[in-house]
Amino acid sequence: QVQLVESGGGLVQPGGSLRLSCVASGFTFSRYVMRWYRQAPGKERELVASISRYSETADYTSTVKGRFIISRDNAKTTVYLQMNSLKPEDTAVYYCYRESLPPTWGKGTLVTVSS
Repeated sequence: QVQLVESGGGLVQPGGSLRLSCVASGFTFSRYVMRWYRQAPGKERELVASISRYSETADYTSTVKGRFIISRDNAKTTVYLQMNSLKPEDTAVYYCYRESLPPTWGKGTLVTVSS
């Protein structure tokens, strides 16, 4: 059974850091591009970051570039999102995504940035 399980969300103050993890199972992890999306209250889901199969390339939306780092460990079938210098506007549910047909989504983890 294909599964993506996110963890690491929580409440953090502005300027703080969090690291999200997404553990994959049920498929050959290294064969797929992986992405992180987020959805803020009342807004559409947006792509945050992507990483290629063997970490050759990583891409970021402009609003997180320089603050977030996506990485993966194919041996652990896990993709990470290190989030630094967090801002209140980063508050959202963060979803792990497998680039596949059909696409695969995790259930999400909530990140709240507030003082």
